[in-house]
Amino acid sequence: MNSWLIYTKLNSLPDTMKTQVADFIDFLESKAKKGKTILSKPKPQFGSARGMFVMRDDFDDPIEDFKDYM
Repeated sequence: MNSWLIYTKLNSLPDTMKTQVADFIDFLESKAKKGKTILSKPKPQFGSARGMFVMRDDFDDPIEDFKDYM
């Protein structure tokens, strides 16, 4: 859309509506900034948490508390 057309339409509005348009523009700017920050976050890579977790040797062993149910 042409900027001059937008400017002409904005000038034809009453002052109360111009304030609403300004608020809406601020909202759109903040929405655009949030969209950029979400896209700029790096995605985790496979294996990046290596060494942060330790599996116990008895991980696959049956749990004592559930023996009654097996």
